[in-house]
Amino acid sequence: MSPLSDPSSRSLPDAEAQCRQLADLIRPQLANKPALVGIYSGGAWIAERLRELLDLPEEIGLIDVSFYRDDFAEKGLHPQCKPTVIPFDVEGRHLILVDDVLYTGRTTRAAINELFDYGRPASIALAVLADRGGRELPVAATYGVWDVQLGEGQNLVLGKQDNGQLAWRLEHA
Repeated sequence: MSPLSDPSSRSLPDAEAQCRQLADLIRPQLANKPALVGIYSGGAWIAERLRELLDLPEEIGLIDVSFYRDDFAEKGLHPQCKPTVIPFDVEGRHLILVDDVLYTGRTTRAAINELFDYGRPASIALAVLADRGGRELPVAATYGVWDVQLGEGQNLVLGKQDNGQLAWRLEHA
């Protein structure tokens, strides 16, 4: 991953270029025929982009971790809950779980819990565009291209522009 950087001190990196970098990191592992599973919504967009860049014939899986979050009782159901779609057999399969930002590790944990409801994969790797630290669980990205430090109350959000391109924005709470 690139050195730690402060996104408020300069412009944010090109998310499309980061997707290409992530594809380059994953490409050597294609001999294992991994399946991609994107976490809604940013991870789903990145997984679809990776599928295109890696020229993978198989559909990607899409996962919504809303029901698997450990804070579900506190927050309730997210109003934009989407259905999880896993169009392949998970049992014995090498999977690459894709998300936009890795932070506390709780979303990743929830996604892994849900994947095991579909079967026991041979392995699960994690691919992210941004790792902002702040882990609360022992979770680490297998593939990542950007370590970023954010200030108090800042959030890094991946969006899809009108032209379909992915782009970062910094939000302040």
